Amino acid sequence: MKDGDEPSFAILSYVTITRDPRTEVVLTSGCTPEAAEILETVGHFVEVPGPRGPFHRQPQGLDVNRQRHYATAAAQALLVAGFSVYLDPSLNTLAAPDDDRAATHRYLDQLGQRAREATTNKQVSEVLAEVAAPTEGLLPRLTQTLTMAWLTWSERDQRADGALYKDQLSMQLMEATGGLARHGDEIRHIRNQATAAKPAVAQPPVAAKPLSIVRR
Repeated sequence: MKDGDEPSFAILSYVTITRDPRTEVVLTSGCTPEAAEILETVGHFVEVPGPRGPFHRQPQGLDVNRQRHYATAAAQALLVAGFSVYLDPSLNTLAAPDDDRAATHRYLDQLGQRAREATTNKQVSEVLAEVAAPTEGLLPRLTQTLTMAWLTWSERDQRADGALYKDQLSMQLMEATGGLARHGDEIRHIRNQATAAKPAVAQPPVAAKPLSIVRR
């Protein structure tokens, strides 16, 4: 190859496996018949008509774990067959723990360090605000997550065996979530009191009186 010439590449068929953000359905771009066969056999994809021609998607109603399992298996089979594949990271069961979780752990570690090093009311109140601020605090976010879990659980079909036991557990989860919300209110009250409290003012030292010597 001479200087200035473009290198030549072996262009392989490219398959994209991703999740539609609106419907949460896992789908692919257009692909060759060989790739389609792998998707259908390994990934449980089905061919459906689309506005720009047929495409493949997983059946509706699959839970997230099966979506990820089938998508990862299909991507691995496509790679072995010589295809280039882009697999949505959220569907990859072989991926390392995501950066979001690691970032969350770092944030909590840093917040704990700030709490240990707090020496003034202002610094304490800032840490408490991170924990229990009404919308962005850790506790309200956690309460919101648990509330969504309780709603989903309580709305699940209760005709299955053990429905009463499941209902009791969901009620316990609701009560625990309510307790967290109340604790958040208490922490916000403490934070407000810490913000309003005036720091103690150090009193100037009292000058010692000179000793008087009385001669007899």
